[in-house]
Amino acid sequence: NAFSGTYGINYGRIADNIPSPESVVTLLKAAKIKNIRIYDADQAVLKAFSGSGIEIIVGLGNENLKDISVGEDRAMNWIKANVDPYLPGTKIRGIAVGNEILGGTDLELSEVLLPAAKNVYSALERLGLAKLIEVSSPHSEAVFANSFPPSACVFREDVSQFMKPLLQFFSQIGSPFYINAYPFLAYKNDPEHIDLNYATFKSNRGIHDAKTNLHYDNMFDAMVDAAYAALEKAGFPKMDVIVSETGWASRGDENEAGANVKNAKIYNKNLRKRLLKKKGTPYRPKKPVKAYIFALFNENLKPGPTSERNFGLFKADGSIAYEIGFTGLVPSAASPSLHSFK
Repeated sequence: NAFSGTYGINYGRIADNIPSPESVVTLLKAAKIKNIRIYDADQAVLKAFSGSGIEIIVGLGNENLKDISVGEDRAMNWIKANVDPYLPGTKIRGIAVGNEILGGTDLELSEVLLPAAKNVYSALERLGLAKLIEVSSPHSEAVFANSFPPSACVFREDVSQFMKPLLQFFSQIGSPFYINAYPFLAYKNDPEHIDLNYATFKSNRGIHDAKTNLHYDNMFDAMVDAAYAALEKAGFPKMDVIVSETGWASRGDENEAGANVKNAKIYNKNLRKRLLKKKGTPYRPKKPVKAYIFALFNENLKPGPTSERNFGLFKADGSIAYEIGFTGLVPSAASPSLHSFK
């Protein structure tokens, strides 16, 4: 199990002004966050996290997949260079093979995803690490044909040809299904028809799923159950769903509905409360929901709309972006700082 808690965070670093990895360890320990995902296998980060007890999923970038898919030896070389040297001091517990490949426009990447994942797993097995390090691949909502109501969710037909064999493999090796689920993006794309309160865990009428007779009072749970429904229809009713990314932007462009500090604070505060309860969803009440929040910092070098650079729970200087119960590395108007920051 690569994720022992229920509340993790994505530590993205597409920025030139964020705290050092050593300071990040201090920050995460103060926040009592024990699970992180990074999008690469950066040496400085993996060294800094040695002895911290924090569990890490590293990323095998999309740009590496074609090479790794060629043969197990390529995967072995990558693991020996990027994973093996940091064990056991750094608790690397998973390798995410690619990010949001299926449902995208690059068919060649879709074709090499499964061979790359198989090669990574075979190499881990040869090194005796397959039981310690989970192999997975996070997906975006683009893999689904529809997700409303949750029970109607199915994988897109053009995605299924790649998804089914991938799920077959992940089911054999006991890996979960990772989904990047953003009520923020759903709301931003259709503010006319989506209730902001439903998207941010506030009091609302909710939705009724007539097929299952289940009631949903927030979109996050509905998105998780939609993934469970799609997996069940594809023949994988026992596979766990883990949210690999979810978050809310605290700033956006004029046309980005809902991207402001108030909504980001409400969403992230309520999400944290919901995850720390270790509760399941209406459709899977016995499976506690686990999620990695996007993201640790605002990342000033990310391309795209303004929202992309403003998902952080923390600002680049290490102060909190808004108050949800964490302490920053430096004081902000909203909170004191960690005096141990060096």
